[in-house]
Amino acid sequence: MQNIKQKPEVMQNIEEQLAALQSRIEVLDKKTPDDKLSMIVFSGDLDKALASFIIATGAVAMGLEAVMFFTFWGTPLLRAKGKKVGGKDTMGKMFGTMLPKGTSDLKLSKMNMAGMGTAMMKSLMKKKNVASLEQMLEMAEQLGIKIYVCEMSMDLMGFKREEMIDYKDLTYCGVAKFLEEANNSRIQLFI
Repeated sequence: MQNIKQKPEVMQNIEEQLAALQSRIEVLDKKTPDDKLSMIVFSGDLDKALASFIIATGAVAMGLEAVMFFTFWGTPLLRAKGKKVGGKDTMGKMFGTMLPKGTSDLKLSKMNMAGMGTAMMKSLMKKKNVASLEQMLEMAEQLGIKIYVCEMSMDLMGFKREEMIDYKDLTYCGVAKFLEEANNSRIQLFI
């Protein structure tokens, strides 16, 4: 008789433990990072920009989502070569003149040698069938890599949305958006 009375108590205890385990699993599931790479592209140097796109496209090829946040010196490489925008203040005009416009104007961070190093690197890349930065940017768009552009950096440098590249998944935002993306990412990089 005692065995029969204990069974409902044992079952209730098991059910309570199971419910507690399920709620713990739900909490852990929410804390598990997504299969995503979130990258800050801070540099506007050719070699570092190439590395950024190689890593991002490689991540997508491995099944990860990739997000790139361009800020400060990385921002000018997203300027479209052929677009001209008026209405800039003096500082905006100065930054616009001094900084590269697009991917083709970037220089190497080391061994640039007044542009000779950059030309040698581009020639070597072509000879070895390594995709150019322009091709990598196209590939990134085809692979669905999201590009976020820091509005504060654009404002400081006097850049306008109208002069930026046409890119399917390009969004203008602040650091909070990048942090939201990075918070859920398995991998975070700063280049």
